[in-house]
Amino acid sequence: MSGLPPDRYGLEPQPPAAPEPDEHLLRDYRPIQPESRFRELARRLWMPFAAIGLLVWKFKAVALAAFKLKVFATSASMLVSIGAYALLWGWKFAVGFVLLLFVHELGHVLELRRQGVPATAPLFIPFLGAVVGMKQLPADAWREAQVALAGPILGTAGALAVWGAAEALDSELLLAIAFVGFFLNLFNLLPIVPLDGGRAMAAIHPSFWAVGLVALVGLLFVAPNPILLLVLVLGGLELWRRWKERGEPGGADYYRVTPWQRLAVGVTYVGLAAGLALAMSATFVERSL
Repeated sequence: MSGLPPDRYGLEPQPPAAPEPDEHLLRDYRPIQPESRFRELARRLWMPFAAIGLLVWKFKAVALAAFKLKVFATSASMLVSIGAYALLWGWKFAVGFVLLLFVHELGHVLELRRQGVPATAPLFIPFLGAVVGMKQLPADAWREAQVALAGPILGTAGALAVWGAAEALDSELLLAIAFVGFFLNLFNLLPIVPLDGGRAMAAIHPSFWAVGLVALVGLLFVAPNPILLLVLVLGGLELWRRWKERGEPGGADYYRVTPWQRLAVGVTYVGLAAGLALAMSATFVERSL
C-alpha cells in the first residue's frame, strides 16, 4: 500500500513519477574533488607572473627601454624572487618585500656612485637577498662604512613609508611588510662581514668582527637556519682574509680612520639599530590562533 486514499473508482493512485534528469545537467556535472597540493602551488606561483606579464605587455616600450639600459638582469632576478617568495607568503607580500629589498640595495648603489666607484645594479637571489657588484673597493674604511650604512638608512626610510601607508589605510598586510622591512635592515647591521654592519665596523675597529661572529654562532644555536649558517661561513672566511691584510702596508692605510670619523660611524650605527628595534616593536602584531 502506498498510503494514498483510493479515488472514486476504487483504484489506488500511483505516486508521481520522478522527473527525468536534464541531459545538459548530466553533461556539465563534474564531481567535487579536493585541489591537489601541486595545483595550489602552481596557481600561487602563476598569479604574480601573470600580473607582471600583463604590465609588461601593456607597457612594452618601458620594458624594451629597461632591456636596452642593461637592467634586464635586475628585473628578471626581481621577478624570480617575487615568484619564490610568493610560494611562502603570497604574491602581494612578496612584491612588497622585494621592493623593500630594492630600496635597501639602491642606497648602496647611490652612495657608491656618489663616491665615483663603479657599481652594478642590484641582483636578487631568492631567499638570500640581493647583492651589488663593485669593480673596486672604496678608497678607505671610512668611505666603505658610508656605503654600508647607506643601505640600511634608505631601507629604513622605505619601511617607514610603508608603515605610514599601513596606518593611513588600516592595512595589516602593509604593517607586516613594514615589520619585515625593519627586521631586514636590523639583521644587516650585525657586525660581521659581508653584512652591512661588518663593513661599518671596519671604520670603528676590526675587532668587532669577532664579536659579530660569536653572536652569530649563538644565534645559530637559538634558531638554526641554513641562511645563518651560510652567512657564518662566508663571514668567517672574509674575516680571516681581512685580518691578514690589515698587517700589510696598503691594508694599514685602508683602515686608518680619524677619531671624528669613528665617532660619526658609531653614533649612526647605534642610533640606526636602536631606531629599527623600536620600529619593529611598534609594528609587531601578535596573531591569535
